[in-house]
This record gives sequence, structure tokens and C-alpha cells, in this order.
Amino acid sequence: MIRILSWRHLGGWIALGAASAFLVLAPGARAAVTVETVPGEVPSLLPDGRSFKLIWNDEFNGTSLDDSKWYYRTNYWGRRAQWFAGPEDSGAVVVTNGMLHMPLLKRPDGQFVSASLQTGSRLWDEPLDPKARPGGWPWQKRSRPKFQHRFGYYECRCRLQQKPGWWSAFWMQSPGQGATLDPRENGVEHDIMESFEPGEVRVHAFFYGGYQREEIRRFQAPRKTPGIKGAADRSATKLVDKTEFHTFGLLWEPDGYTVFIDGVQDGEKVGCGPGEAVSQTDEFLLVTTEAKDYKWKGKPDPRLDDAVGDEFIVDFVRVYDFR
Repeated sequence: MIRILSWRHLGGWIALGAASAFLVLAPGARAAVTVETVPGEVPSLLPDGRSFKLIWNDEFNGTSLDDSKWYYRTNYWGRRAQWFAGPEDSGAVVVTNGMLHMPLLKRPDGQFVSASLQTGSRLWDEPLDPKARPGGWPWQKRSRPKFQHRFGYYECRCRLQQKPGWWSAFWMQSPGQGATLDPRENGVEHDIMESFEPGEVRVHAFFYGGYQREEIRRFQAPRKTPGIKGAADRSATKLVDKTEFHTFGLLWEPDGYTVFIDGVQDGEKVGCGPGEAVSQTDEFLLVTTEAKDYKWKGKPDPRLDDAVGDEFIVDFVRVYDFR
């Protein structure tokens, strides 16, 4: 890993020299990144002003998914969810030409499925013991996490899905997410990138507390505009070129979170304001896709037939710690 350039700029086109990478900044936008290269790979775009070291990554340079790094998420609240693809679904995860391809599939029985990958698991990702008492006790043996970490910089370069009816995300959770109301101990869900429609990236959401309506707490970057009602400020949705690859990153510090899109900070640092919180515990990574409507409506989105074969493509996932 070689540090090749550090820069700051206030708008316009910027060429990153030997990296052969370009960013377009709107007039007045501020970028602050240090470019880091993994030999032979597209550079990372890291926040300036800190020193980092690469501690975990997947460049997807093999011919199959590296199962020393990833699990399939297949359960929802301890029960097999029909919309999650598993290892038995041929073609749900394809690694080729240095890319991870996650297509939308339709099984012979008509079920739409797509893959969700994670480097660890929550308690309710584990299957329920069929002899368990009401409430799920006892649970089956927990899976060992393949990678968990706290603080640092978390980065994914990907190309979004091209057709509507399903969605993609890069995010993080803790094994005890929602088990208690203390976000420092039980973690904060970090929704670094969520795309519910092609070419749209939602605000970066952070959840803590329990997952019941009366317990859950939420904040976002950029912060909500005063006077806006509802869970999210839709005006903060970003439009990106869905045909191009984009890099999404989260700087997780003990006192707050800062999110970047293509090396440009998106919104202010959050987690440090009223009603906000910062996880102080290890969390795992998720790269996920999901067909819409099954979870909440019990039936598929009517646009899914046309989206079969569409893909969410990931170039790399990297984690940097502070030096």
C-alpha cells in the first residue's frame, strides 16, 4: 500500500495524477482525501488529516466467494426468509474479473431471491432451535464472526442496481444490535449506502436502541432540515450516475461519524449532537441486496419480473484502522 497524493480543493475537475482517477466537485463543495493504492487495484479515497493502515479487504480477485470472509444472511428473526438467496442458489453470487456480482434471480417456483453477505451475525441471524420456548430460548450455537472491528474507515466501491423493484446497501451492525438500549455497548446500525431506486442514494441513517417502534432512535447525515416531517429528509437523497462505479466510505471515530461519497464529505459529522450516539463496540460489515415488499407486505414488488438478471456489482470492500 503506497500513499501517492494528498490534496484539498474547492470545486471543479481534479485529476489524481498517477492514480488515473477523477472526481467532479460541485462549485463550493469541499473534498479532503488521501489517495491510497492497493497494488494493481483502484485507489481508496481516505479522509485527509489522519493516518491509516489497511487491516482487512476483499478485492474479489478469485473465482468464487471467499468463505473465510463472508457468510450468507439467510434468516430473519431466526427463521429462514424466502427472499434471501443462500449458497444453494446457483448464480446468486458470482466472482469474476475482480468483481463481486450479486444478481436478482427467480427460482423455478416463482420466488425472487438475491444475496445478502455479512462478515458476522446478530443473534437473530441464527436459526431458532425447533425445541425453543416462546421467545426463542434457547438459541442455537452462535456462528463465530469472520471480521468485526470498531473505529477507522470503512469503504466500498460499487455499481448500483440498474432496474427498480429491488435494492442494495453497504452497512454495519453489531452482534448484540438492539439487545439493550445502550448504543455504546450494543452498537449503532450504520447505513453507509442504501439505494432503494436506481441512481438514488438515500441519506446515511444511524439506528440505535431496540428495534421496536417505541424504542428505536434514529439520526442521519446530512442532518434533517428543520421543519421536515417523517423518518428521512427526502431532499437529501443524492442522485448518482447508476452506470458508473462509486465509492462510499464511513469515518467512524469515538466521537462521531463522517460519510463520504466519491471522496467528498456528505453532510456534517454526526453522532455528537442531541439525541445521537456513537457505537463503542465491534461491528461487522454487510453488502446486501433485497427484493422489495416481501418483508413488509408479504408479496413481491410487481416490477421484479423485469429486473431479473439485473446486478449489484462490488469492486472492493476495505477497512482501515488508525495508525
